[in-house]
Amino acid sequence: MRELLNDLEAGRHLSDPDPVRRAQIQMKAPLPKRFYKDVSVAAGENGGYVVKLDGRTAKTPAGTVIELPTETAARLVADEFDAQAEVIDPVTMPVMRLVNTAIDGVARQADAVLEDILRFASSDLLCYRADGPEGLVQRQNEHWDSVLDWARSTLGARMNLAEGVMHVEQPRESIGALGVHLRGRAEPLRLAALHVMTSLTGSALLALAVEAKARNVEDAWTAAHVDEDWQIEHWGQDAEAMARRSNRKREMVAAARLIEAL
Repeated sequence: MRELLNDLEAGRHLSDPDPVRRAQIQMKAPLPKRFYKDVSVAAGENGGYVVKLDGRTAKTPAGTVIELPTETAARLVADEFDAQAEVIDPVTMPVMRLVNTAIDGVARQADAVLEDILRFASSDLLCYRADGPEGLVQRQNEHWDSVLDWARSTLGARMNLAEGVMHVEQPRESIGALGVHLRGRAEPLRLAALHVMTSLTGSALLALAVEAKARNVEDAWTAAHVDEDWQIEHWGQDAEAMARRSNRKREMVAAARLIEAL
């Protein structure tokens, strides 16, 4: 499931069953030229809003019309199309790729995506604490404890904590409570965005807190990188790693913006 979502989130079909061969094909594929001049948003046929490229309705890679429930959400996609220059680079269109994922993938496999988020919750980042140094322990407590308190008081999910990487079993009732909460958010666009935020942070709790507006996206991103930032402060940063992190943050912000627009 996660491989399928990753391919769909990148706007790709499974061009070859072998992942190495598929990567080679995708690396060789040239970026398509921008084929349109005007981008607009219009009312769709099912009560939502569509994106028009020179008057033609934009579609997913699978050929499904992209119709979004709100005008604001449609404009997020339209703005990404409008920002393209000579070629269309999907890397610079995170909202559009997320929408494609939701329509072409999540809509057909919502239960599997929901279960994947719950698997993250069963080993959530926020539940695994350092046993030292004291500065790192305090920083984890500062950024993580309030989210755990929110999950317990608002969602009814009390999570067990552990030091180090030794797996800790989470209460069945807590995972069940998270499942009930997620099933109330199972529309494909919202679920796809939650899955992206969960995958990027390693924490279903952080993703759910952003979706519920209990945390803003910047605070959640910082919380997800407490350990990494501690290492950077003490050992320095790698330029390539920071570039990858910047790209991941762009995906995170796009997911949060889409949820806010729904």
